[in-house]
Amino acid sequence: MLVATGIFLSRIAGLVRQRVFAHYFGDTLYADAFNAANRIPNYLQNLFGEGVLSASFIPVYSKLLAQGNEEEAGRTAGAVGAILALITSVLVVIGILAAPVLTTLIAPGFQGEKRDLTIVLVRILFPGVGVLVFGAWALGILNSHRKFLLSYTAPVLWNAAIIFTLIFFGRATFAHGAPAVTEHNAALSHLAVLTMWGSVVGCVLQFLVQLPTVLKIAPHLHFALDWARDSVRHVIRNFGPVFAARGVVQISAFIDSMLASWLGNGAVAALNYAQIIYMLPISLFGMSVSAAELPAMSSSIGDEAVVHAQLRQRLTYGLRQIAFFVVPSAIAFLALGDVIVGALYQTGRFHHGDTLFVWGILAGSAVGLLAGTLGRLFSSAYYALRDTRTPLKFAVVRVTLTLALGVLFAFPLPRWIGIDPRWGVAGLTASAGVAGWVEFLLLRRTLEQRIGHADFGFSYVARLWSAAVVSAAIAWLVKLGIAHATRAHVHPAVAAVIILLPYGAAYFALTTAMGISNAKQLLARFRR
Repeated sequence: MLVATGIFLSRIAGLVRQRVFAHYFGDTLYADAFNAANRIPNYLQNLFGEGVLSASFIPVYSKLLAQGNEEEAGRTAGAVGAILALITSVLVVIGILAAPVLTTLIAPGFQGEKRDLTIVLVRILFPGVGVLVFGAWALGILNSHRKFLLSYTAPVLWNAAIIFTLIFFGRATFAHGAPAVTEHNAALSHLAVLTMWGSVVGCVLQFLVQLPTVLKIAPHLHFALDWARDSVRHVIRNFGPVFAARGVVQISAFIDSMLASWLGNGAVAALNYAQIIYMLPISLFGMSVSAAELPAMSSSIGDEAVVHAQLRQRLTYGLRQIAFFVVPSAIAFLALGDVIVGALYQTGRFHHGDTLFVWGILAGSAVGLLAGTLGRLFSSAYYALRDTRTPLKFAVVRVTLTLALGVLFAFPLPRWIGIDPRWGVAGLTASAGVAGWVEFLLLRRTLEQRIGHADFGFSYVARLWSAAVVSAAIAWLVKLGIAHATRAHVHPAVAAVIILLPYGAAYFALTTAMGISNAKQLLARFRR
């Protein structure tokens, strides 16, 4: 709950950030440049940041804490931090110097002003993302000590810095109404640069807010390039396969962004708008459960049979908990995506046509939403067992499928069915979803061969899907009723409240009536 609360707050702040960003930049080339620039340094953060450090560092650090060896744990954390500082510093310098090459790689379809602006923004952001990597290091220490809320609410400061920059400088830029086209474009370009500087400030704040607590709960931290320590070597051995697996995943995101850059102005920005929404249930329910379970799984002590029994028990509960919330999220993206997108983004330069376009991309992402969230928990179980190679192997399979299907769905498929080529972006998200299901099934089969069957339950999931579909039908009737009764424009945010509340209430009522244990537990929690 603490992880979910922290993630919820940071994601809500992220949605507010995106709404303000959409208000000023809409679906323009400047939005494309900013979002593409954000992706490039973020690969560094994802490669060296939370996911990799969680999988390689937390199992070792948590085991040392469970054994009562706090001094060794502190020295291990300090050594990992020092090594991370050295590697990240070198990569940041390389990234700044190689920004033109990186821009060509990530967005080969960008030309002229869009490409030039992207290069400038990449160079500004790279040092900030280097600091974010240390935020992930701090998160690993905090999570191992079961200090979840601070680490997952820290990104609120990053979002707040960007929001403040957008509003403060955006209002000043456009205070005197709409300027001429040339001046307007120059103003947007300048605002993009200022916003990126705000992002750098936010990166620093996100790390600094965690640092005092880290120093308090880990008093034995000793920063030194101690490569020879056994526990550090264990972290490094874990780091290699996890780094490679994360790198493979980043290749998939790289491919999506690269292909989208060929699909016209606004495609990259629209993909980013959809991914912000798509990541909300993954973060709230997949990442929160997986993040909370990893240190707990890693701290299991006993013989192999005892450890495997504990893993099966935690997997069963975690999988059902994730599915209870993610299944209705997937159906909502598919059936009610226009309501969600409109409520979050439809303002200023973001119009109804943009809402429909992002809805199509979001609907494509619904294909693999459940698989992507469940797969995270299975990966955490592998990492707790000190097995980092199996997730890497299956990640390679997923990315290979994503590439093959992505090219097919993004380019020839729209022509074959006679739609605007720009809709190929929705094909990218759908192809990633199909590949995600293949990866999930492989992860599940292999792990259960090792530790035994985790009783997820086909009938349980079937009841969740049926409840979500019926609830979506009810919400659609409400949506049609609003359109018929008012015959006038209803603000998207108001419409979302009127439509989505019955959807959620119906799903909760139906699952409770069906005897779903998670619904009953949630009801009991509210009553308490």
